[in-house]
Amino acid sequence: MNIYIYIACMAGVTFLIRVLPLTLIRKEIKNKTLRSFLYYVPYVTLSVMTFPAILHATQSPIAAAAALVAGILLAWFGRSLFFVAVSSCVIVFLLELFL
Repeated sequence: MNIYIYIACMAGVTFLIRVLPLTLIRKEIKNKTLRSFLYYVPYVTLSVMTFPAILHATQSPIAAAAALVAGILLAWFGRSLFFVAVSSCVIVFLLELFL
């Protein structure tokens, strides 16, 4: 019976989070700080979910850290997402094979 209460609470919170901004904010947001904050929320959320998964997805934290650093550097220098992903996977594979 408790599971239904938990599901109802989660549904209510999710509904309110999605509906309240639509009902309370009808005008365009002109505050630069708030607009900047709202612009970066999806990127930060994705990063917060992805970063721990990167470090815990491998057998060795050293391999994960090396692939993360290599992926960041490759992305910084403008390589494609596919190239970055494949390179990171190869780095993890090789490091876990030899370590």
